[in-house]
Amino acid sequence: MNEEEIKDQICDVCHKMWQLGWVAANDGNVSVKLDEHTFLCTPTGISKSFITPEKLIKINEQGEILEVTGDYRPSSEIKMHLRVYQDRPDVQAVVHAHPPVATAFALAQMPLDSYSLIESAIVIGSIPITPYGTPSTNEVPDAIAPFLPEHDVLLLENHGALAVGADLVTAYYRMETLELVAKTTFHVRMLLNIGNKEEKEIPREKLERLFKMRKNYGVTGKHPGYKKYH
Repeated sequence: MNEEEIKDQICDVCHKMWQLGWVAANDGNVSVKLDEHTFLCTPTGISKSFITPEKLIKINEQGEILEVTGDYRPSSEIKMHLRVYQDRPDVQAVVHAHPPVATAFALAQMPLDSYSLIESAIVIGSIPITPYGTPSTNEVPDAIAPFLPEHDVLLLENHGALAVGADLVTAYYRMETLELVAKTTFHVRMLLNIGNKEEKEIPREKLERLFKMRKNYGVTGKHPGYKKYH
């Protein structure tokens, strides 16, 4: 994809996130790695429903502006994105949003770490909650760093969620998967509570077979249960 196509894709993802209710007002941010020293990112202070290609900002690995139209500037949360790119050379795109149900699990201090859904078991595995970090400081990138070697999807304590991928569509899909897992987990736990039953996870030997299927499906990225198959 050329740069203009990438800009259009960023706008498309931003609009989809707003339409799905994952962001409100000026929430959330998206970035894409163009090369080792250049990134495109969404500006601060603008609803994702209003993002257009000319509003996107080109920055370097220090977060310094290289190209911008008007007075737009990157979000202070770009530090989180840049930490991902620094620690994960395989990542080409980062999506941060506040999907309501997934964020509710983060607020309730309940990680989505059960292996009950086949698709999520294969694609993203367990989803931890990273420690609290004050926005605009290095606390947030420092909080996510220990989880990056094994996870492509993170819940952020009292904050929202982060998804990364080898391209923007993959990162966006992982955020979609996260919210679906959160919704499904919420409903199943409500039903189990009514029926006084316990959640049934996929047995380990069956999980091992699912993990091995990642290669056949061409799934990229990291997975907490997949170490010995990398």
